[in-house]
Amino acid sequence: MISIITSWSARKHTFLGFIFQIHQYHQHLFPQNPTQHYASLLQSCIARKAVEPGKQLHTHLCLTGFGYNINLATKLVNLYCVCDKLTNARNLFDRIPKGNIFLWNVLIRGYAWNGPYEGAINLYYQMLDYGHVPDNFTFPFVLKACSALSAIEVGKDIHENAKRTKWDKDVFVGAALIDMYAKCGCVGRSREVFDNVIERDVVVWNSMLASYSQNGHPEDCLTLCGEMACGGVRPTEATLVTAISASADVAGLRQGRELHGYSWRRGFDSQDKVKTALVDMYAKSGSVKVARILFEGLQVKRVVSWNAMLTGYAMHGHANAALGLFNEMVGKAQPDHITFVGVLSACNHGGLLSEGRTYFDSMARDYGIEPTIQHTTCMVDLLGHSGCLDEAYGLITQLKVMPDAGVWGAFLNSCKIHGHVEFAELALERLIELEPDDAGNYVILSNIYAQAGRWEGVAKLRDLMNQRGVKKTAAYSWIEVKNKVHAFLSGDTSHPVSDDIYAELQSLGARMVQAGYVPNITPVFHDVEDDEKRRIVCSHSERLAIAFGLISTPPGTKLLITKNLRVCEDCHVAIKFISKLTEREISIRDVNRYHHFKDGICSCGDYW
Repeated sequence: MISIITSWSARKHTFLGFIFQIHQYHQHLFPQNPTQHYASLLQSCIARKAVEPGKQLHTHLCLTGFGYNINLATKLVNLYCVCDKLTNARNLFDRIPKGNIFLWNVLIRGYAWNGPYEGAINLYYQMLDYGHVPDNFTFPFVLKACSALSAIEVGKDIHENAKRTKWDKDVFVGAALIDMYAKCGCVGRSREVFDNVIERDVVVWNSMLASYSQNGHPEDCLTLCGEMACGGVRPTEATLVTAISASADVAGLRQGRELHGYSWRRGFDSQDKVKTALVDMYAKSGSVKVARILFEGLQVKRVVSWNAMLTGYAMHGHANAALGLFNEMVGKAQPDHITFVGVLSACNHGGLLSEGRTYFDSMARDYGIEPTIQHTTCMVDLLGHSGCLDEAYGLITQLKVMPDAGVWGAFLNSCKIHGHVEFAELALERLIELEPDDAGNYVILSNIYAQAGRWEGVAKLRDLMNQRGVKKTAAYSWIEVKNKVHAFLSGDTSHPVSDDIYAELQSLGARMVQAGYVPNITPVFHDVEDDEKRRIVCSHSERLAIAFGLISTPPGTKLLITKNLRVCEDCHVAIKFISKLTEREISIRDVNRYHHFKDGICSCGDYW
């Protein structure tokens, strides 16, 4: 039977020749039951996604009076769906009896897989109107459509129906509900569904892990992964990729190494998807050399693998290495939009204006990739840092879509670097429209006013923040020492060795002043005396983390500190002094990039 399909596909038999082969085959094998004959042949077409032979057979069935046989028609609908011929599937569906729930499920699945996703949802409600009760296949299919559309209200309604029909505890339905809520940003609802599923299989666990990881809860993802291991659930490739990615998001080198060892012991060391996740994790956790070794060991380097290594180099400010890797990639893999985000970020972090312009222009011309908001943000940042503020503003105004907060934020920061008050005021107006509660934007313009001596502007912004109830985002930094994470807020005194930390800072401060350090108190937004401003600057969270690292590790130990916000200008200067005076290598991973300090020099070259 399969040989018939293969023969047709290979030699493009005519309709009459194809039917002749069918009759020969059927007369030999199924002399008494033609429905069974056709069902068997249609199943072969479905298995091989052979839509053209299927169409020929459909015509033959119509000519011989079997065109509206419910079993054969259902298989034809299934064939058209798996071959992404939804118009054919729907036309046939509308002409046949609909008493078979499998028929409904097949077409709902077709829309959920291939779109339009609204078709799956509409068909689901039409099915209810026909009096059918959804089963544990219906719910996952229609919920997949809700996920694709982020249709949270529809998803909630379907969830309620799943509860009424007692399918909400099913593993397939549970996994689909978890995914739907995750795609809509409702992680708490995802967890409620997860906790409600009694007999959890690995798919349900993986869905919840992905829900945490994709919604900015990497710590919860890693915690749940530990619970999964303790529960004796054997992980899959998807489990490890998700957990390793969560480690990368928190720069959790220890957890990442543990997962690396676990994947090796469990035989996943040959899986390129796991290896690619490890490349990303090591690069984001500061071990870019280890990342490159793993990258070179990949059996097949997919685009996502090249992107992971390239963006890793960009994040560390290794612009030449990133661009060299891109040149190596061309010809071996097709660059995509993420590739160019990495390339432009590398140019941005390396101050390579000419190269950035060249790559930005080549995207559409040479690769057919239209620049997105992400690419434009990189270029605005690069142009702005280089002092080309008029060109950066022109690029923003030429955007075909509405500029987002990332674009205007990059422009505002560039205005701060060059003290351009008018452009900064314009940028803040747009940012207030987009994210009115982000205090960081107000603070940046306040600093620009302060640098220009426009103190009335500083006071006006402070009043505006008070009127709107805008609060500054709490800055915090953390460091891992002896397998334990220690976190600090600015001015924090809650740590058990807080007295020792501040004593170390005071000692360092005296040595730094002797070496020529002068605190920059301009960024301090509080209306306090200058001495208090100096105290505030000198107790920023990253300095507390560094001081704790200095007193808690042997001399010469490298320190890695992670911060949730951008490192401030004064701390950047101070850490250069600290690295030289203590003869330590200090790496800071802030919200934008890595800064590697050694012998009083930062890897960014003060271009950030």
